[in-house]
Amino acid sequence: MEKLPVPFRLDFFNLAVDDTAVFCIAMLLAVMVNAEAQAFTATSLGDSRTDDKGRFHFNAFLHIDIIGLLCFMLAGFGWPREMKITAKQFSHPRLFLILSRFAGPAANFLLANIAASVVWLMSRYGAADRVFTILAAVNLTVAVYSILPFPPLAGASLVSVWIPDHAEKFRQIYHRSGPLILLGIFLAEKISGIKFLSSILDPVVVFLFQWISGV
Repeated sequence: MEKLPVPFRLDFFNLAVDDTAVFCIAMLLAVMVNAEAQAFTATSLGDSRTDDKGRFHFNAFLHIDIIGLLCFMLAGFGWPREMKITAKQFSHPRLFLILSRFAGPAANFLLANIAASVVWLMSRYGAADRVFTILAAVNLTVAVYSILPFPPLAGASLVSVWIPDHAEKFRQIYHRSGPLILLGIFLAEKISGIKFLSSILDPVVVFLFQWISGV
């Protein structure tokens, strides 16, 4: 059986029904654990609210972000709908906001480790597991690409916490333009074939996959 590429991305000119179905399930799981981990961490650190049940519904479809979904289709990477976090409720607003945002990709990395453990186990018996390989690859890609400093990714929190209150207009522009910038970059990569970001981050994904799966 043909070895799966890591990171795993959909090939629209050669779609395999089974791999596409697994990719969609992996995408939904990645979105759900990312969003729920942010919600759990923010709530635990002090950002509790009356609508906490709206945060913890464990329904991946309610966490879907349209532009994030398009990026999943284009680049094998995307993001959930931005989790509303009120940093002012934290005792240490900057630090706890960053921790809450990075809890998402940390959860993706944990899920990738679990899936990669199955890949490793199957490889000991000379078998290849496409389902868990795709699950690990998708979650690793989300975890690694989340370091990019574009909203709503976790990496953007490292920038936004230092934007002063009097620059609120800039903050709004920064947050609104982030998803469109990401979509534009990945669309340009797809059309031109030039890997602007992928050439830098994909080797990190490959290294981590080989490290945690042992294959």
